[in-house]
Amino acid sequence: MGPIITVVYYALTLYELILLARVLLTWFPNIDRSNPLVQLLFDVTEPVLRPIRSLMPQGMMFDFSPLIVFLIINVLLTFIR
Repeated sequence: MGPIITVVYYALTLYELILLARVLLTWFPNIDRSNPLVQLLFDVTEPVLRPIRSLMPQGMMFDFSPLIVFLIINVLLTFIR
């Protein structure tokens, strides 16, 4: 793999971990959203999740946008490999 592809591969993997951390934080409803680390996770992931969430049908009980982003990232990682 070339150096640019390697950087993209690791950036996607890191973003996947950041997204996983955000998903896990949603399991704790009493989490303090003013915490700088929590704000960072939401600020980094929301620009990617918002457009996908807007394409989803309204009124759904669960937010499947992180699942779709995980799927897209895994397809990209498979393509890069």
